[in-house]
Amino acid sequence: YFDGIEGFQAYLDPAQPTLLDHLPQDALILSLDGRRSLTQAEQREQELQELMAVEIERGELPQGLRPGLVSMASLRQAAGGWRRLEVARGAELGSLDLGFEPVDAYAGRIDAFSDRVRTDARAKSRLLIVTQQEPRLRELLEDRDVYPAGGVFVWSQTPLAAGLVVLGNQPVAQGFRVPSQQLEVYGDTDLFGGLRQRVRRGVVRARTATWELEFEPGDLIVHVDHGIGRFTGMRLMGDEGQEREYMQLEYAEGDKLYVPVEHLERVQKYVGGGDATPKLQRLGSGEWDRAKRKVRESVEEVARDLLDLYSKRQLVEGHAFSEDGPWQHELEQSFPYDETPDQVRVLEEIKVDMEDSRPMDRLLCGDVGFGKTELAVRAAFKAVMDGKQVAVLVPTTVLAQQHYLTFRDRFQPFPVKVDMLSRFRSDAEATDVLRRLLVGEVDVVIGTHRLLQKDVRFKDLGLVVLDEEQRFGVMQKEKLKQLRASVDVLSLSATPIPRTLHMALAGIRDLSVIQTPPEERLPIKTFVTADDDDLIKEVIQRELQRGGQVFYVYNRVQTIKKAEERVKRLVPQARVVVGHGQMPESTLADVMVKFVKGEADVLVCSTIIESGLDIPNANTIVVVDAHRMGLAQLYQLRGRVGRAGQRAYAYFLYNPLRSHSENADKRLDVISELHDLGSGFKLALKDLEIRGAGNLLGVEQHGAIAAVGLELYNSMLRDAVESQKTGTPVEMPAGLTLDLPIEHFLPREYVPDEKLRLQVYHDLAAVVDEQGLESAERNLADRFGKPPAPVRNLLYALRVKLLARAAGISAVETDGDWLVMRLPAGWNGDERRLESQFRSILYVRFGKVRISITQAGAQWKERLLDVLGEIERLGRVAMAV
Repeated sequence: YFDGIEGFQAYLDPAQPTLLDHLPQDALILSLDGRRSLTQAEQREQELQELMAVEIERGELPQGLRPGLVSMASLRQAAGGWRRLEVARGAELGSLDLGFEPVDAYAGRIDAFSDRVRTDARAKSRLLIVTQQEPRLRELLEDRDVYPAGGVFVWSQTPLAAGLVVLGNQPVAQGFRVPSQQLEVYGDTDLFGGLRQRVRRGVVRARTATWELEFEPGDLIVHVDHGIGRFTGMRLMGDEGQEREYMQLEYAEGDKLYVPVEHLERVQKYVGGGDATPKLQRLGSGEWDRAKRKVRESVEEVARDLLDLYSKRQLVEGHAFSEDGPWQHELEQSFPYDETPDQVRVLEEIKVDMEDSRPMDRLLCGDVGFGKTELAVRAAFKAVMDGKQVAVLVPTTVLAQQHYLTFRDRFQPFPVKVDMLSRFRSDAEATDVLRRLLVGEVDVVIGTHRLLQKDVRFKDLGLVVLDEEQRFGVMQKEKLKQLRASVDVLSLSATPIPRTLHMALAGIRDLSVIQTPPEERLPIKTFVTADDDDLIKEVIQRELQRGGQVFYVYNRVQTIKKAEERVKRLVPQARVVVGHGQMPESTLADVMVKFVKGEADVLVCSTIIESGLDIPNANTIVVVDAHRMGLAQLYQLRGRVGRAGQRAYAYFLYNPLRSHSENADKRLDVISELHDLGSGFKLALKDLEIRGAGNLLGVEQHGAIAAVGLELYNSMLRDAVESQKTGTPVEMPAGLTLDLPIEHFLPREYVPDEKLRLQVYHDLAAVVDEQGLESAERNLADRFGKPPAPVRNLLYALRVKLLARAAGISAVETDGDWLVMRLPAGWNGDERRLESQFRSILYVRFGKVRISITQAGAQWKERLLDVLGEIERLGRVAMAV
């Protein structure tokens, strides 16, 4: 297999199979706007022939290559054997008009829709509402005295009687009415302004931070108990019938350590303090314990400083917001999409913070398009319902305009006044906004750093929403710190800067992460390649052919005119506009409106589009001189496309004739690798890896982070902070030795890819309770199929590990025909009771429990779980006495 193999399909299978080969003979072929499709197909075939001719001439394709596409003429000829129905856009000769008409759009105005339903019911019209949120909509209608009939409508089974309102649960793109049949059909698009998508309830992975970074043989790692080593690969070891897989680590002087897969939570990728490569530890030398002891002393000092910084905030009494009221529920119910599991969880975290009297300071990390703005909308509405004002700070005027429209539209059915303060406002308009803010006539104000100026005063500010905090400068952040003292602050970021991320990972700031993508989002196809005229021409033409738009990012404003001329020369038929931050406000606003409305095909622009801009029809982005940009900036730019459920493409171009730094190469490698949805958090960690973490808290912490790696440093800092908060020492949980006489691993035929297998092992090892283990078990079956015996045994071993840890047991080992467990130091449970309960298979001597596998027989695995559960229970009883 090689990339682009589909282009040689005509040679791989000369018969050139099509979808028609799989259709049953009684199928109906529906052709929508057939004439237009035929014209577009012929045009595409012509362009393909021209493109192939150019590449054959340049020697990039072989002479006489046959195109891999089946022609439209061949397809239409092949379709002649089936029944066909042509659906035309307008009246054509010989066509039949079925009398379909569009219905009115209500865009969340459920009261107005309910009035219409009552009128139609009196007129004996038949009305069907086709919704994917049937229970919620039924509740909304019944609150307004509209009572849908019976259960859920099923096509071809449920009669539509006159005067009845019936709910169905199949999606329709748009509603319609048929006057001759007195029939009206409404969909979610007509009622809420958007087609509601069901989100698959995926398992949210519990994963430590650096495991978001993939492991490669040769990578430096940190083992919590043994120190810095090198990952060399995975190894299957053990006697027949007792095989298990290990992570093989190499230490100083060639020492090797084999970590059982059920203990991978104790291994982290090394992210250090800078460019220097750390030396590998010697196993058993005591070096690692000394290094950890030094770092522990260092983090205790840092923890004191950080706690002092944040304790002042904790002492301030803020406003405790009220619990949700009816209008809050109504706003949330009008959201036209299903919330993802992460959105539901994060919203609850935000509300708990807001209802507390201590001011909120929460960082919300979520990928572009994952729904951070909607959560900010709900938080803002909650604040306004308590009579408080909300300031939404954004880094650019373009984003301010977009957020203003979003907030205004979401709050439209409610008495909430939204306004904007940015360069898009005239002096007179800005003065009026300032006056109304001071007297409380504006509830929510959206603005750029203009909101931080001295003349901006609020009547009663309660919440600050900060979008893309990393884009604000030092002086602006100082002003924000003053605001933070007494108001709630919600910061949103797709790629937090290292210091922000570090403080959140260390537990200093509250952190929420959204990792579940909306179901319809597709990963963005990303290409890092040399700048080339033919490539740019082809990329733009392809996007225009499917009716889309293109961002062409060129970040040197002085010569942006040349970039515009280049695009016009390469694609003469494209409508090209230019936008950048140094244009007059009104001109930039006009350009953006034109592009949003689809009146232009290509926007040649600076990185002004980087933050939050949402244009669903723009699904290709070309970034020139990408090697000059930062990692987070590249990621944000890529996030401008792929927001409408269509496949999106990002092209990061570099100048092949100029040399650039090693870090620039690394950044381009990372952006091409991180194409999965939800990679923003992972990217921020990669940024730490490339830049080093030493400058986060100053020079004095550089050595500490380098000594133990960022993740262990954060973990120790978290423990130190918690210890000083509570006055109780927080100890890192000790390792557990687990050696069971069973074969337990993920067979290569079950999970063939080693990187993926390693990731699955870590996800399983990181499980902390029975519920998580059951969820992981379901997830395995869903992704890879029914688990074979070694996988079922692996899940059993993890269950033993959970129960042993709960009981305080440090080892469960095999000794011939016996299982041996070390009881925790100071265990005061009733040994005689334990022996009598498991008479004939168990005895206790010198702090060890021995179970006879022979006596326990075929049920030994179940009996081991029973014994562990009883040890935990007896220990609990002894402590309570």
